[in-house]
Amino acid sequence: MAEVLTPIQNSTESEIDPFWMPFKPHVLAPGPVAQTIVGSQWTGDTRIPPRRFHKVRLGKNTVLVVAELKPQAPNRPLVVLAHGMGGCSESAYIRRIARKLHEDGYGVFMVNQRGSGPGMGLCDRLFNGGSSDDLAAMLDFITARYPEAPLLPIGFSLSGNILLKYLGEGRALPSPLRAALAVNPPVDLKVASRAISEGPFAGTFNRYYLGLMYRQVDALRECFPDAFVPAKRARSIWQFDETYTAPAAGYASVEDYYASCSARQFLNAIDTPTTLLCSQDDPFIPPEVFEGMEQASRVRFVNPKAGGHMGYVSRRLTPHGDRRWMDYVCVEWVRAHTLKAER
Repeated sequence: MAEVLTPIQNSTESEIDPFWMPFKPHVLAPGPVAQTIVGSQWTGDTRIPPRRFHKVRLGKNTVLVVAELKPQAPNRPLVVLAHGMGGCSESAYIRRIARKLHEDGYGVFMVNQRGSGPGMGLCDRLFNGGSSDDLAAMLDFITARYPEAPLLPIGFSLSGNILLKYLGEGRALPSPLRAALAVNPPVDLKVASRAISEGPFAGTFNRYYLGLMYRQVDALRECFPDAFVPAKRARSIWQFDETYTAPAAGYASVEDYYASCSARQFLNAIDTPTTLLCSQDDPFIPPEVFEGMEQASRVRFVNPKAGGHMGYVSRRLTPHGDRRWMDYVCVEWVRAHTLKAER
């Protein structure tokens, strides 16, 4: 019989900690690359209830799309899920976590970053690791719809970097924002880009991510013929950032983009209770990029030994009946902050 992770109890502070049960990788996905690939390609149950889609217009050529699962229980926080590079509101992990939260009664907003998913072709450029203004606009839109509801944003991968930058760059934050969770955020964009572009299995990862990115670029080119698109296709994420991301967003160079937008420099200024989850074996984010994080007093750093990049395919079943430890942590993190708000 498969061993099952025990649900978090609702009494003491330690018992509502979603990380009290350590992650142990599945025996068929023992290493970081296997965890990353299996976690991405083994989608699991992605069925989801009907949603309402909202358009958030930021300008003539900039429309963001946000999907909403309406709250089923009163006084629960609203959870905002923001996807990683090449993803969207329809990514398997976003749909899985949204469904699990909705079944718990939470309202969930599944955002699409600029030019992503249902928003492909609605913006004349794509989002990047510094797109905190876009995130701010989406959070403000949600707060305007539910001004009394506590807000709990969760950013995955590149959106995790955006979320941390948003929290720490000194802007005014919505008063309902209670806490934040960043999952495997590449807080040093230069290091992460180099690791994807040149590290082990670089060919596999670059083909996969660039395939997703160029779907978005092709939609952009079709809908906005005058938009900036480089003539030659990149062969790595670094080249993509060098030839498209940096010039399209107005940065002087790819180095300027990485230096300006990496969230590591903003961590010490974060005043919102924030949890940063990143495995020690993430193939794109080496542990040394988090050195000195103990100075960020409001950021809690959780770094399990294994899990890859947003893989976390568990040896044991979670209370949801699957092996998705990342989903389990996200749901239990939301529950924990719900309990804190109720006390």
